[in-house]
Amino acid sequence: EQAERYDEMVEAMRKVAHQDTELSVEERNLLSVAYKNVIGARRAAWRIISSIEQKEKTKNNESNVQKIKSYAGKIEKELNDICANVMDVLDNHLIPHATAEESKVFYHKMKGDYFRYKAEFTSEDKRKEASDHSLEAYKKALEIAEAQLPTTNPIRLGLAL
Repeated sequence: EQAERYDEMVEAMRKVAHQDTELSVEERNLLSVAYKNVIGARRAAWRIISSIEQKEKTKNNESNVQKIKSYAGKIEKELNDICANVMDVLDNHLIPHATAEESKVFYHKMKGDYFRYKAEFTSEDKRKEASDHSLEAYKKALEIAEAQLPTTNPIRLGLAL
């Protein structure tokens, strides 16, 4: 983590997750930090590119708009791949093997977050689908949190925010 080599960190944490056991709090946090940084850089890049695209559209500079759209498509593919990667880890390895209620809430919240990220850069039907999945994951996390975690639990509080 200190070396800020988050792509490698994601791969290392994926291997840990693929062991199909309950992650420790530290492992869970490392996984979250790795993915958050990997997707965060690309989300920021996508927002910047989208802003530039809008400026070029107002200038009626169609040549630049097409180049920008092409590059935005590359970033969107990377974002989609990261989201798919996270969902695979969560759905096939972490959620099924989570025994601690705190872990279950954490993973469902994380799932909601990544569907929300996906909704940011997709359009129309795919945006609606991602939004619906995000809401569903957040509801599941909230259901578990309200039933199993004290109101002062940091993960429950983070979910409420």
